Amino acid sequence: MLRTMISQSKKHPSLIPLFIFIGTGALGAGLYLARLALRNPDVSWDRKNNPEPWNKMNPTSQYKFYAVNMDYSKLKKNGPDF
Repeated sequence: MLRTMISQSKKHPSLIPLFIFIGTGALGAGLYLARLALRNPDVSWDRKNNPEPWNKMNPTSQYKFYAVNMDYSKLKKNGPDF
């Protein structure tokens, strides 16, 4: 498949930006999926030692990718400790 892409880009140089943008988009989607799988508190990889990782999150820790107008350092915990 890579050989086909290289031969097509040699025959039609206008396809090179298309290959670059498609590759960048696929790489970005893969990195975001890896970030969700590794950093999200809803995902539990180790059920024996940490069965509920969302209970160990501080209210001041930001786990969202992008927060618009939220200052996480001023939040207080409203619920009970488990």
